[in-house]
Amino acid sequence: MLLINTKSTFPIKPALGVLIFCCLSLRLFGQYSDEILLYGLEYKNNGNEEKTFDGKGNLTHLSGYVTPRLLVYKPQNPCGTGIIICPGGGYARLNVENTRFIADRLTKMGITVFVLIYRLPVNDSSARKSVAALQDVQAAFRIVRRRAKEWRLSDGKLGLWGSSAGGHLAAMAATHYSTSYVLGADTAGLRPDFLILAWPVISFRQDIAHNGSVKNLLGNNITEEQRTGYSSDEWVNIKTPPTFLVHASDDPTVQAANSIRFYEALKKAEVPAELHIYERGGHGFGLAPDVQDSWIGQLELWLRRRNFIK
Repeated sequence: MLLINTKSTFPIKPALGVLIFCCLSLRLFGQYSDEILLYGLEYKNNGNEEKTFDGKGNLTHLSGYVTPRLLVYKPQNPCGTGIIICPGGGYARLNVENTRFIADRLTKMGITVFVLIYRLPVNDSSARKSVAALQDVQAAFRIVRRRAKEWRLSDGKLGLWGSSAGGHLAAMAATHYSTSYVLGADTAGLRPDFLILAWPVISFRQDIAHNGSVKNLLGNNITEEQRTGYSSDEWVNIKTPPTFLVHASDDPTVQAANSIRFYEALKKAEVPAELHIYERGGHGFGLAPDVQDSWIGQLELWLRRRNFIK
C-alpha cells in the first residue's frame, strides 16, 4: 500500500472549477479555449511559474510552483469522448509542447482534450509531495465528469493519457482509483474508462526505474514498501481500464521494459491491452505535426475498435 499523508495544506473543494478565459494564454499555449483552476482561486500561484519558450515564442515547458489547472482543447465536431492528459517531465517540469501536439491530433478525431497542469513534487517539501499530483488527477476527473454535458461527453468515454513521468502518474491513477487522496472525498467516477501510456515510467524497482522520477517524487531514502506502492504494474487487477501502450526499444531515458512489465500485468489480469514497441524512436516520438507516418494511426484504430471514436 502507499505510505502517504493525504492531508492537504490548502483547502481542497471538489473544485468549483473557476473558468478563466485568457487571450494571452491562448497565444502562448496554442489553440486551447478554456482554462479551469482545479481548486478555485484559493490555490493560484501568482507569478511563481517558470515558463520556457522556443524560438518562435511558443511555450514548451512549465516548472516551479505551478497553479494546478486544466487546459481544454475543443474539437469542431465532438464525438463524445474526452481524454485527460498528464504531461511528462520527470516530476520536475511539464512538457506542454508535446501535449499541444497530442491535443491537435486528438481533436481532429473529435476528442475533447483536457491537459492537466499538475503540481510538481520536486518543489514541495511537505508531507503531501508524493500524492499532490494524484490529488490533481482525481480533482480533474471530478470536474470533467460533473461538467460532461457542457463538453458533450458521453457516459463511459473519459480516458486518461500519460507520457513519460506523466505515464507513471496516469498508471497510478488508473490502478489506485478506489482510494481518494483527498480526505473526505468519495471515489465515484475516478476510474478512467480507458488508458493510454506513451513511453511511461511504470516501475520504481531498481532494475528498470527512472531514477530522476523516483528521486523527485519520493526523495533519496526510498523504502521497499514505497517502491512497491509506486510500481503501478504491481497494482493491476481485472478492473484496470483497457490500455494502449507505446514505447521505443532505443529509449535512452525510460526503459521499454516499463511498458512490457505493465502489459504483462494487464494480460495476467485479463485486461484488454495493446502494446507497440518500435525499434527506433528514442524518448518521445511521432507527435510533432510534420510527422506523417506516426504510431498515432495505430492508436486511432484501437480507439475506433473500442468504439471511443467513430
